[in-house]
Amino acid sequence: MRILHIDSNHELMIEQLKAAGHINDEDYTSTKEEIEAKIDQYEGVVIRSRFKIDKQFLDAATNLKFIARVGAGLESIDIPYAESKGVALIAAPEGNRNAVGEHALGMLLMLFNKLKQADAEVRSGQWNREKNRGLELEGKTVGLIGYGNMGNAFSKKLKGFDCEVLCYDIRPDLGNENATQVSLEELQQRADVLSLHTPWTPLTDKMVNTEFINGFKKPFWLINTARGKSVVTADLTAALKSGKILGAGLDVLEYEKLSFENLFTATKQMPEPLQYLIQAENVVLTPHIAGWTVESKIKLAQTIVDKILALQTV
Repeated sequence: MRILHIDSNHELMIEQLKAAGHINDEDYTSTKEEIEAKIDQYEGVVIRSRFKIDKQFLDAATNLKFIARVGAGLESIDIPYAESKGVALIAAPEGNRNAVGEHALGMLLMLFNKLKQADAEVRSGQWNREKNRGLELEGKTVGLIGYGNMGNAFSKKLKGFDCEVLCYDIRPDLGNENATQVSLEELQQRADVLSLHTPWTPLTDKMVNTEFINGFKKPFWLINTARGKSVVTADLTAALKSGKILGAGLDVLEYEKLSFENLFTATKQMPEPLQYLIQAENVVLTPHIAGWTVESKIKLAQTIVDKILALQTV
């Protein structure tokens, strides 16, 4: 097959696909329109997130057999239309799930132990021990919404902390030795920590809003390594101010379409809720890097290669 690589990835991908007899072309700079003008020459496309693959793109791709996205989700692709045209869709959540699980755990421990605040104070010459007294994860109840690759990876990391792990998912019978599957209502009644591990879908869009937050019996900590648009930031900041949410670790933001190069300087253009999150001591922010490790770059590429090669045997 002739495959067009639209985003750069680990070199093993092209090396192994070439060794398997595939022709690999790389184009990391052309516009979507320029790619569409030649996409009919290709049977496969490998992409990360450079642009959306929509109906217009798919109509131009008259010989396309597969689209491989080097990442966990496929929401940047018009899935129903692609499937209607017989295009196989490949993602690689297996490749970065461990990285996401470790990142979520790191965020939670950072919040519980006030590491952000304590580090900043020591650097400024302050030595405040009592003010920075932390919490232990032991004995707490951690609730996970979404129990696929990412949720499973996080629950596995939590296993050694002697905490109770609950999971909620719209799919039945997913609970295992690392997490007990419960209803959303039970999770909201019992959780001290909420961690999101859901894809972006119409069901999860703006899911964490004021009504959802107030459905929790206890004040809780929020971790989001999933999708930024699942959380209404204005409602989150209101809950942080009221104490209903005790702290938040956010690897993704509702505002990810904004230019992050200007995020920390162009404060006048920044939405007020985002300004609050940046200044809050009980909020940890990272730039969508939960699945972004040296190891996951290799594993993501290898997973994509394996799935492309498996198409030939189907």
